[in-house]
Amino acid sequence: MSLASEPSHARSTVGAGWTPRLVLSLFSIVMTLEILAVSYAMVSVALPQISAHYQTAQGAWMLTAFLLVGAISGPILGKLADMYGKRKLLLIAMSLAAIGSLICAIAPNYSTMIAGRALSGVLAPCVFLGYSLVRDVFPEKITAVSVSIITSGLGLVAVPSPFLSGWLIDNFGFRSIFWFFVIGLIVCGALIMVSTTESAVRLRSRLDLIGAALLGGGIAGVLVAISFGPTWGWTDGSTLGYLIVGIVLLGAWLFSATVIREPLIELSILRNRAIGLTAFGSGVAYGCSALFSVLLPMLVMTPAVLGLGYGFGIDAESYALFLVPNAACVVIGGIVAGNLVARGLRPRMLMISGLAFMALGFLLVGAANGSKPMLMFFAGVAGLGMGFAYSSVPNLLIEAVPPQMQATSASVVNVAQNVVAAILPVAVFAVLNNSFMAPIPKEMVHGATFYTDGGISVAFWIGAGVCLFGALAAILIPRTVRRIDAPPAGIVNADEPAANNAVAGATTA
Repeated sequence: MSLASEPSHARSTVGAGWTPRLVLSLFSIVMTLEILAVSYAMVSVALPQISAHYQTAQGAWMLTAFLLVGAISGPILGKLADMYGKRKLLLIAMSLAAIGSLICAIAPNYSTMIAGRALSGVLAPCVFLGYSLVRDVFPEKITAVSVSIITSGLGLVAVPSPFLSGWLIDNFGFRSIFWFFVIGLIVCGALIMVSTTESAVRLRSRLDLIGAALLGGGIAGVLVAISFGPTWGWTDGSTLGYLIVGIVLLGAWLFSATVIREPLIELSILRNRAIGLTAFGSGVAYGCSALFSVLLPMLVMTPAVLGLGYGFGIDAESYALFLVPNAACVVIGGIVAGNLVARGLRPRMLMISGLAFMALGFLLVGAANGSKPMLMFFAGVAGLGMGFAYSSVPNLLIEAVPPQMQATSASVVNVAQNVVAAILPVAVFAVLNNSFMAPIPKEMVHGATFYTDGGISVAFWIGAGVCLFGALAAILIPRTVRRIDAPPAGIVNADEPAANNAVAGATTA
C-alpha cells in the first residue's frame, strides 16, 4: 500500500504546511525527547556522585535498568498505541517516567534509585510513539522533516543542555537533575495535551504478556551475567547461572513468538529485509551512541595528574564544552537529513553514511585524544553521523510500513535500539575490567576505577568496529523498498461508528 492509497483517515490534519498549532505540537514532542536525550548525558556525568553517595560499585545499572525497561516496554506500548491511540500512550508513558524521576529525586537508598530509574525507562519508547503520532496527524508534505527533527532535536536544548547539566550537578548535586526531569515532563505533557490531536488509526490486537515476561527475564539474565562477570568471575556459578537462565528464557520467547497468535514482537516483520536491517542498523547507531556518551566523560574528566596519558581533570560544567559540538552536530545532521529525504534522497543512504561518520569519530578519538580542540572536533564528527543515522530510522519505516502498523513495527526497532544500548557499554567495560585496569592503588583514588591509555583506545575502537559492521549491513537494505501489506482485518478508524468497526483479531502480514 502506498501513501497515495492510504485511507483518508490516516492523517487527521489536512493542509500543505505549518500552522501555529503544528509548530507547538512539534516543539512539545521534541522537548520531551530532548529530556530523554539529555537524561543519558546527565546521568552519565552524575554517576561518580551517585556511586559515591550510595557507596556502590554498580553505577552502570543506572543506565542498564533504564534501557532494559525501555526495551521491554517498547513493544507493549507500541501495541497499546496501535490499539488505543498513540497520543494517549505517549502521555501515559511521560506520566510514568515523571513518577520514576520523582522516586530517584527522593531515593533513600540505591535499590530505590534503581527502581525509579527503571520506571523512567518507559520514556524511551516515546521516540517512536512521537514520530508515529506525527506520521498520522501531520500533513504529508512536512512529515519527513518533522520526524527527522523529532529524532535529532531542534537545537534549542542541545547546545545549552550540557552547561545546564554541569551547573545543576556541580551546584545542587545529582538529585537536581531528576527534579529537572519531573518538571520538564509535566510541562511538555501539558503542551502536548493542548496542541496535538489523537491519531484516528487503530489496529485491533491483543497483548502478549507471556512474551513480555520471557523477553524481559531473558535480557535481564544476560545483562546481569555480563555486568557482574568481571566481579564474580566468568566461570562462577552465579555468572553461569544467570547467563544460562537468560539464554533459556530468550529461547522460550522465540518459540512463543512462533506459536502465539499475536506475539509481543511479530518476528515475521523482521523477515522483511528492509525492516530487519533497519532494526539492526538502528540498534548499532543507538548502542554506539550510548557507548560514546559513557566513554567521553570518563576520558575527559579523568584527572591529568594520574599520568595515565589521557584526561583533563575537568568538572561537570566544563565537560559541557565537549558535549556541545557533539549535540549541535546531531541536530545539524538531523535537519540536513530531513531536508535531503524531502528532496528525494533515499533514507538508506543516510543510515550508511551516518554509521560511517560515527565509525570515523570513534576511530579518531581512540587514536588521538590528547588535544581538547581536536577532541571536540572528533565528537562533532561522531555527532553528525548520529544525526544522519537517527533520522534515517523513522523515514525507512515510513517507507516500508503502512500507517496502521507504524507504532508496532517501530517498537520492534525500539527493542533493538535499547537492547544494544544496554549490552554494548557493559560488554566494553567487561573487556576493560578484565585487561586494562590502571595499576593505581585504590586508596589513592578513594576506590575509584581507572583504565590505561591503551584500554581507552581499545574501547573507542570497539565502537568503531561495531559502527562499520552496521554500515556494511545497511548497504544490504534494498534500494527499492516494497511496503508490506497492512492486515486486512482489525484496522479500525476511531472516528467511524462502532458498528462499522466490528473487526477483530488482526494478524500482521
